[in-house]
Amino acid sequence: MFEYEGMTDAALSISSPAPAGDEIRALRSRIQQMQATKLDSRSVRTHPALESLLPGGSLKAGSAYSVERSTALVMALMAGPSADGVWCGVVGMPDFGLEAAAGFGIDLDRLALVPHPGDEWLTVTAAMADVVGVVVTVPPKRVPDSAVARLQARIRQREALLIVLGEWPQSEATLRITESRWTGIGSGHGYLAGRQAMVSATARGGLGRPRRARLWLPDGDELFRPVEGQVGAGQVGAGQVGAGSVGAGQVGAGSGFERARPRILHEVAS
Repeated sequence: MFEYEGMTDAALSISSPAPAGDEIRALRSRIQQMQATKLDSRSVRTHPALESLLPGGSLKAGSAYSVERSTALVMALMAGPSADGVWCGVVGMPDFGLEAAAGFGIDLDRLALVPHPGDEWLTVTAAMADVVGVVVTVPPKRVPDSAVARLQARIRQREALLIVLGEWPQSEATLRITESRWTGIGSGHGYLAGRQAMVSATARGGLGRPRRARLWLPDGDELFRPVEGQVGAGQVGAGQVGAGSVGAGQVGAGSGFERARPRILHEVAS
């Protein structure tokens, strides 16, 4: 789908300078500190429903985030930057649902897709980081440490965001769904009306306790938002679906996040 002139694996190579004494080592350390300071000062807005889960309440430019087995959470992470006009690229996800993405507020006019990168996964993902601000990808089962380091360096250099569906060793945070329950199905009849999920986020290195939030993913009005009121784990009250009221963290028309369409439910079931 895309051609990138001169973009080869060699373009990702980062030469390691030969050992050269204390002055060079000190200079290298100073440069790394300056880069860290620059990146730490730049935050990228995330979806309001996820703010309480992320360190600092936002995404950090030049960093990677991983999501375990949930395309819906991937889309939620993409929604904030996309609503701010940032281009997003998705690599290696042939089942990425465009209708569901639009429902989360992702601007399809600023979305690039490479469903089948094949053996060129590393080259395509790195090239995508050169042209978009958010790169979403599914890595191969085995990624060499050298490839991880090279891609992470490219993300830092471009001050992009890398969102990985799966494990990633240098993630700022890892998000996962630990509990999930759909509503709307009665005694053998009815239709899916909403999904309530417990989302957990673990910071880099597993430091500190995981942060948790119970979210509608989505609710009966196709909105992605925190659950209001006291609801026990895995329990959903019938009166909580389809109320249409706007509460804290709820996102609707006019906020930069589009309302989802009724047909997206089957696309965000993961």
